[in-house]
Amino acid sequence: MKKENKMKKENKTMIKKTTAMVAASLMIMSLVLGGCGSTGAATSTEVPAVEAEANVQSDAEQTEAAQDETETGAEQAETETQTDASKDVAEAQNDAAQTDTADASSETAKIPSKEEIEITDTYENSTDEEHAITADGEEASYSNIAVVKTGEASGDEADFYGANSAVFATNGATLTLSEITVDTDGTHANGVFSYGEGTTVNISDSVIETSGNCSGGLMTTGGGTMNASNLLIHTTGNSSAAIRSDRGGGTVNVTGGSYTTEGTGSPVIYSTADITVSDAQMESTASQGVVVEGQNSVTLNNVTLTASNVKKNGDKSDWYQAVMIYQSMSGDADEGLASFAMNGGTLTNLNGDVFFVNNTTATVDLTGAAIVNEDEEGVFLRAAAAGWGSEGSNGGHVTMTASQQTIDGDMIVDEVSSLNLYLKESSSFSGAINSDGQAGDVYVEIEDGSTWTLTGDSYITSLTCSAGSINLNGHKLYVNGEEYTEGTASEGEAIEMETSSGSSHGDSGQGGSGHGDGNTPPEKPSGDGSGMGDGSTPPEKPSGDGSGHGDGSTPPERPSGDGSEPPAKPE
Repeated sequence: MKKENKMKKENKTMIKKTTAMVAASLMIMSLVLGGCGSTGAATSTEVPAVEAEANVQSDAEQTEAAQDETETGAEQAETETQTDASKDVAEAQNDAAQTDTADASSETAKIPSKEEIEITDTYENSTDEEHAITADGEEASYSNIAVVKTGEASGDEADFYGANSAVFATNGATLTLSEITVDTDGTHANGVFSYGEGTTVNISDSVIETSGNCSGGLMTTGGGTMNASNLLIHTTGNSSAAIRSDRGGGTVNVTGGSYTTEGTGSPVIYSTADITVSDAQMESTASQGVVVEGQNSVTLNNVTLTASNVKKNGDKSDWYQAVMIYQSMSGDADEGLASFAMNGGTLTNLNGDVFFVNNTTATVDLTGAAIVNEDEEGVFLRAAAAGWGSEGSNGGHVTMTASQQTIDGDMIVDEVSSLNLYLKESSSFSGAINSDGQAGDVYVEIEDGSTWTLTGDSYITSLTCSAGSINLNGHKLYVNGEEYTEGTASEGEAIEMETSSGSSHGDSGQGGSGHGDGNTPPEKPSGDGSGMGDGSTPPEKPSGDGSGHGDGSTPPERPSGDGSEPPAKPE
């Protein structure tokens, strides 16, 4: 700064010297120009020396002031440039940090592929009903391995107790798997199986592919636990859900990853357990997206689900759907309240209805989910009788609660079914209910701020709403047989739902849960039958050496049918 001040003083001295020299020059010029005979020139340049000197000094001072201002502006500009540069650096660092964080997050969430998993060892098994890896009452872990399983199995030993699965954990084992690949090619060759109370499988960043019928990706039964994160699962066989459970159920938690099924009767999720899936991509190309059987649940958090139910392998139902909630009466699932919840995310249905509830009582909770039905002929909800349960008492009984939710599509509730519909937290429903006339009991409750816009005449039995909640949109709404007047408030009562609906009425031998020929429930292991039949406790594993045969030497009796066709699943 001292050096800069010295330079400024020197500049000012030079300016003053220059001023005196300019003044003297102007005096000489005025004398010369005065003798040229050019009046105009003389008039414009003839200036007294004192005034000239003063003007020059004034000009010089202005120049000096301008220079000072320029220097000050330059200093300010330099300061601003430095400040802007600092800001740019800070922003660049922040952007870089955010990019690094995003890249790290992206890397963490990246769905694995076989090519990206480094394999250091391979476990293979081709013997019927055996496993490539078994964890029996122990803590074990595997990483960077390939598991290959072929071989055959049938019925209960595979579906209930894990026979023929590639990876099997039982008797309270804790099995941890990371960065592995699993390939199975055989009937009832599930990928990774957790069986029994206290058994836990933790699997992450892995790929599971199954190609045989009745071969799920993840399988949980008998009260086991399955924790999965960031998996790629692809199944191509019939009755081969990517995320699957069976008798005795358990707890399944899935986070991230991609889950795809291609076979008939192969939803992405088949639940006889409590299953929660978050931040995942799911797609079924031939079956339902999700099936919940009996007193069990599925919760989807920020999941992208695309369902294309286009194939049936039975005649129990006339409809296709994305989400099916039912009770098969096979004994594989407790009878009682089933539940499905979707929080955020998207559900795209390509064929048929979005929701179908049959032969059970269920809750459907929707919060801020984007639900699109691309089938113009399909409805949003169908609660109706089908081929499960006893005729006359096998309808669907559902309580649907929508919060911050848009519902677009009709609802059908047949004469043996019932519906409580709650629209809350600024939800909107655009559609008709039972447009063909009164059938089952329907209660609609519309909270202030939520709306129902009719797209057709509708028939319900009870209504609670404020004066401005319903837009008839040129249609008529009948409440318990009486026409509703738009702009009026209403006070009604909800329908009392019995959670054992349909469960006390036998199925006359109709199974359809994925065992045997789909027409009769699977034969139960010998014993007193405790824990079997009602599904209230996990099934006891038959005595033997654990190889998958009841007495250790004789294979279990095959359910009726020749076994050449995959078991029937819900339509």
